[in-house]
Amino acid sequence: MFLRAIGRPLLAKVKETTGIVGLDVVPNARVVLIDLYNKTLKEIQAVPEDEGYRKSVEAFTRHRLSVCKEEEDWEVIEKRLGCGQVEELIEEARDELTLIGKMIEWDPWGVPDDYECEVIENDAPIPKHVPQHRPGPLPAEFYKTLEGLLSESKTEIPAATSSSNPQLKE
Repeated sequence: MFLRAIGRPLLAKVKETTGIVGLDVVPNARVVLIDLYNKTLKEIQAVPEDEGYRKSVEAFTRHRLSVCKEEEDWEVIEKRLGCGQVEELIEEARDELTLIGKMIEWDPWGVPDDYECEVIENDAPIPKHVPQHRPGPLPAEFYKTLEGLLSESKTEIPAATSSSNPQLKE
């Protein structure tokens, strides 16, 4: 009786498979995630503070780290983060560490302010087999709705002129 009362809940928390081919269960996933997130926060310090990449990585890594520190159960961690299984999070964290190393190596933020990029225009015709990704026509209802909105806005909102807003000078 004692084993059923105590053992059954403990056995229910053991993950037997991830259900993803090639992705094995990590029994101590929480500890691994905490370690990886701490490494990520340490590595990202090499990226300049004002870079969007650093801000983004720090923000989501701190959030995930705080959830991992607050929760003991892998199921609760997965549910709170909503980004897949803990094993997938481990793979993502490892990939992020690899990417941080590459970003530091590539130094995309090290472009001088006076750098000018040469734009090369080529008027050669595009072969017919190359898709041009042109959007299709919009449905007629769209134009009816747009006309209705425009006719309403003309009567309610006066049109802006360059004399009424001095900041709109060319």
